[in-house]
Amino acid sequence: MESQRLSKPTPSTPGPTTSAPSKPGTLASFVRFVVCGGGVGLLAGAVVPLLATAMPWALANALITVASTVLCTELHALFTFGTGRRAGLRRHLQSAGSATAAYLVTTAAMLILHAVQPSPTLLREQAVYLTASGLAGIGRFLVLRLFVFAERQKEAAPAPVPLQSRGARSGRAASALSTGPQRPAYSPMLPSVA
Repeated sequence: MESQRLSKPTPSTPGPTTSAPSKPGTLASFVRFVVCGGGVGLLAGAVVPLLATAMPWALANALITVASTVLCTELHALFTFGTGRRAGLRRHLQSAGSATAAYLVTTAAMLILHAVQPSPTLLREQAVYLTASGLAGIGRFLVLRLFVFAERQKEAAPAPVPLQSRGARSGRAASALSTGPQRPAYSPMLPSVA
């Protein structure tokens, strides 16, 4: 009988808690962003030539670009930014928009390079492309972190309580604590809407 009393849970015994997934800090998110994006980019770079043996290169590149963008968006939602849930359609579209902007930045950088220097060396082309790609990647990271995968503050904010309700609530609390004769709380005369 004594052992039965000890094995029963008591109200003060904490039960299992479910905590929300912890959100990584900015530096950790950036490292995860580079790892996910770089890993998927390397994989995509290896798959495009293989797929291009069965179809035109431009089509293979387009298919792999779409697939890798979708995969990266899912990885960023679950791993990079720690949202705890998969990316929805809105986040996929926003992520695709930021990827398109990054593509346009790198393309513009290469077009400008070739306009300024018609025959650049391979080293110069790589330097310009990698610099533009790095800047576009940083910009894309900021867009994803600050806008696409940011928690909405409106959802977490408590609803404002009307002033009239506050007065009524505080009046009730005060009257519950009062031990003397009950007097009505002051309330301004407002027209009734009933």
